Amino acid sequence: MRTSFDSWLGLDTRIIQAPIGGFASVELAAAVSNAGGLGSLALTWTEPKLAAQMVKDLRGETRYLFFVNFVLSFQPSALTAALEAGAPMVSFSWGLPGPLVKLVKSFGAKVLVQVGTERGAQRALDEGCDAIICQGIEAGGHVQSSTPLRELLPQVVAMSAGAPVIAAGGLMDGSDIAEVLSLGADAAMLGTRFVASTECQAHGDYKRALIAAGRGDTCLTGCFDGGWPYAPSGVLRNSTLSSWETDGCPPVGRRPGENDVIATTKSGDVIRRYDCAAPTVDTEGDVLACCLYAGAGAYKIREIRPVGSLMSDLWKSAQEELNRLDSQAIART
Repeated sequence: MRTSFDSWLGLDTRIIQAPIGGFASVELAAAVSNAGGLGSLALTWTEPKLAAQMVKDLRGETRYLFFVNFVLSFQPSALTAALEAGAPMVSFSWGLPGPLVKLVKSFGAKVLVQVGTERGAQRALDEGCDAIICQGIEAGGHVQSSTPLRELLPQVVAMSAGAPVIAAGGLMDGSDIAEVLSLGADAAMLGTRFVASTECQAHGDYKRALIAAGRGDTCLTGCFDGGWPYAPSGVLRNSTLSSWETDGCPPVGRRPGENDVIATTKSGDVIRRYDCAAPTVDTEGDVLACCLYAGAGAYKIREIRPVGSLMSDLWKSAQEELNRLDSQAIART
């Protein structure tokens, strides 16, 4: 494991919480950071004033590092507010940050960039990013990559010139974490596994659907494109997806039940069939017909856990697996 990662993160574990949209609450991010990992907030769609308050609240809940994420398919309107409030690290996805790197570093913060190709990783490093998030096609949520993580990761590690590389995409348990660390990653980023945690703000029915998922119950699809077109997503199979596929995956304007309002939030927002909005604790209606983001390894999740005990068990399991792999390597020499 490369010391450059330790020099500016200093984590007790090599576990990072992916910025899982509106589910990534202050409570969740603080729990991950306080348990020795790196928590995060997703602030792309958050108003600047609220984003600043969330960063301040998180700083009040943990004395450890965390990061905030901005999806560059959309205007990062709250970026400056988050930095002014003291965000120590910023990750960018779905695009290269360009001049935003200079802005972030002017506040003394670090820059992480998510990539899906080796060439994208090189461009991110050329722009001055401090760490690379290497995403594989197995990821849940919106997926940049078209390459399996185990294929892409060694390529990115080989060209990273010592810059920290964080592996992401369908990682769920200690064995997954150990595997990507053994392939050269400095840390493992988990998203779906933290959705099924006590602190996550995902709807309870969504969490229970993750627990019930088996092999083959996830897929990568363009079905849920309302609000974010041209962005495939890793999801659980459900009634909306099944109906669309049964009809031959028709285009926008010809999809079954396209204008149906399938759920609402307590604030009065509506969720229509094919929207990319996933159900939170504030969602009411046909929750399981909504977009249910999930990575390919979701079938490994079998219970909803508090973050503290989950982190401890994940890291203990990863260390045991790494020790086993080391023992095997020694035995072969």
